[in-house]
Amino acid sequence: MKRFRLHKQLNRSHFGNITIFLMLVVVGVFMGLPLYYNIIQSFKPVEELFIFPPRFYVVNPTWNNYSQLFQLVSDLTVPFSRYLFNSIFVSLVSTTASVLIGAMAAYPFAKKKFPGRETLWKLIMLTLLFSGGVTALPAYIIKAKLHLINTYWVLILPTLASTLHMFLMRQFMLQIPDSLLDAAKLDGANDFLIFLRVVMPNVKPAWMTVMVLSFTSIWNTGSAGVIFKEELKLLPTALSQISAGGISRSGASAAAAVLLMIPPIVSFVLTQSKMLQTMAHSGIKD
Repeated sequence: MKRFRLHKQLNRSHFGNITIFLMLVVVGVFMGLPLYYNIIQSFKPVEELFIFPPRFYVVNPTWNNYSQLFQLVSDLTVPFSRYLFNSIFVSLVSTTASVLIGAMAAYPFAKKKFPGRETLWKLIMLTLLFSGGVTALPAYIIKAKLHLINTYWVLILPTLASTLHMFLMRQFMLQIPDSLLDAAKLDGANDFLIFLRVVMPNVKPAWMTVMVLSFTSIWNTGSAGVIFKEELKLLPTALSQISAGGISRSGASAAAAVLLMIPPIVSFVLTQSKMLQTMAHSGIKD
C-alpha cells in the first residue's frame, strides 16, 4: 500500500513538472514571437511586408533591406561613426555612474541606522508610482533651466538617480551578514573600504543586473526633444530618422530595429544567471 502511494506521488510529481515545463515553453514562445517576427520582417522584400494577414515566414528572403540601410547611413551629413560613438559614450558613462550612485545610496539604507531612515525610504519608494510621462514636462523645464539641452548631460544626469536601482541594490545588501561588516571594522577598515572591498564584491549579481537594465534602457532611448544638434544625436534617433521615409524604407526600418536589439540581447544572455539571482533576492522581506 505504501509503495502504491509513493508511486502515485512520484507520478503526480512528474506530471506536474511536465505540465509546468510545457506552460513555460508556451509562454517562452509567445514572448519570443515579436522578436522572431521582427527578424523575419527585416529579410522580406517590399511586396511581402504589407501582406495581410501577416506571414511569419519569408517566401523570397533578401539582404536588400540591410544594404539599403547601410546605403542610407553612408549618405548622412554626419558620419555614422559619430552616432555610434554618442550612443556608446552615453550608455557607458550613464551605466557606470548609475551603478556606483545606486550602490552608494542603497548602502546606508541597508546597513546603517539613522533617524527617519524608514520614512525616507518609503518616500523614495513612492517615486516608483510615477511614470516618465507624468514627470516629462517638469523634467524638461528643469533641464532647460540648468542649460542642459543640446549636451550629453541632458541624457546622462536623469539616469543617475534611479529608484529601481536603489531598491535592487538594497534588497541584495540586506542579505550580507552584519558580522562580516563588523569583522572588517575590527581589522581597521573604514566605511569606504568596507563598501568597496566587502559589500560590492558580495552584491555582484545586483550591480550586474543594474548594469544590464541601465544599459538597455539608455541604449534604446532616443535623443529627440532634448538634443537638436545633429552631431550629438544618439544612434536610435538617427536610425529612426533614416527609416522614416515612407513605405519604401519599411524594410530598412525593420533592419535597423534588428541591429539595435543585438547589444541588449547579448548583454542579457551574458548576465541572465546573475539577473535571476538578483530578482529572487529582491522579493525577500526585511
